[in-house]
Amino acid sequence: MNSKEVEAVLTLQAFKRYEYFIKKSVDYEEVWGLYHDGWAMSKDDNGCPLVNFWPKKEFAQKCAVEEWKEYHAKKIDLYEFMNEWLPGMKSDGIKPSIFWNNVDSVVVDTERLKKDLDEELENY
Repeated sequence: MNSKEVEAVLTLQAFKRYEYFIKKSVDYEEVWGLYHDGWAMSKDDNGCPLVNFWPKKEFAQKCAVEEWKEYHAKKIDLYEFMNEWLPGMKSDGIKPSIFWNNVDSVVVDTERLKKDLDEELENY
C-alpha cells in the first residue's frame, strides 16, 4: 500500500472508513489490532471499553502513537475474529472501535459488525 493511498483513506469520514474496513477485511481475510502486553484499548464517551481494529497493517501502525507508541500492528484471522473475538467481546461488554484515525472511529455492537462482515462474505 502506498503512502498516498493510506493518507487518502485516513481522511475519509468515519462511516466511509467503516465501509472500507468491511470490504478490505473480507478481501484479505484479516483484521489488525495494536498489541503490546495486551491489545490497544480505549473508552467511549460513557466509559465503555473499546478494542480498536483496522483493515490493514499500515493503518494500525499510523495509530501507534502517544499512549500506544510501544504497540505494534498484529494480524488477526478474519474467521477467528468473527467466531471467537466478537462473541468473547460481547460477553465481556467490550465494543469494537473500527478504523480509528487518531481523530474518530465507528463504534458498533459486535452483532452489527458480524452481520456486516457476513453480508460482505456472501459477495465472494
